[in-house]
Amino acid sequence: MKNIVTVQDAVTAFADWKEPTDAELDAIEREMPLILADIDTLDVQIALLERTPGELESRRARRARHRVLAERAALANRAGAGEAA
Repeated sequence: MKNIVTVQDAVTAFADWKEPTDAELDAIEREMPLILADIDTLDVQIALLERTPGELESRRARRARHRVLAERAALANRAGAGEAA
């Protein structure tokens, strides 16, 4: 029988008891507006899969895409201004 210790280490490296670090939580918090904008965009795209988009749905999709772009730009500007990305 072969020893699979390295595979076991890789699997148990993500055990339930292992928590994210404060730096990882801070990074998630900084990116949360972008994450929420991406979720809204996906919601719109999923809704549009079910029907032909009308004027209202097209505007909603455009607004969602613009919000994602604005949040990405804001995140990049914050990172460029000295905050950690």
